[in-house]
Amino acid sequence: MARGIHPAILSKGGLGPALRSLARRSAVRVELDLRLPAPRLPERLEVAAYYMTSECLTNAAKHAHARVVSVEAAIRDDVLELTIRDDGAGGAEPGRGSGLIGLIDRVEAIGGKLDVSSPPGEGTTLHVRLPLSGPSTDV
Repeated sequence: MARGIHPAILSKGGLGPALRSLARRSAVRVELDLRLPAPRLPERLEVAAYYMTSECLTNAAKHAHARVVSVEAAIRDDVLELTIRDDGAGGAEPGRGSGLIGLIDRVEAIGGKLDVSSPPGEGTTLHVRLPLSGPSTDV
């Protein structure tokens, strides 16, 4: 997508409705646990979390051959925490030229941190921490 152009559901409804929409359209079953506040989050966080989840759902279906993905999102201590787990093949490694490098760059550009755990045969877990206040760099 072009920079600055986001799905209407994200722009109008916010992160919760946008993640529910992604889950409905996913090729893999998605279990959502969303504990997000009623007020909207900063746009940079909503955009980063949306695209992170979208990419993970695509990868879970296309590369990991997962059967189910769980997505948890909550605000804890002024940080948006997003955890995405799949039960797929595992073995994803950022250092081996995978698409994870782009996700890490996106998260770090707005002052966040992304941890990846992906033991072969045990699925992949991404844990993202995005501070509610931080660099105003566009995503």
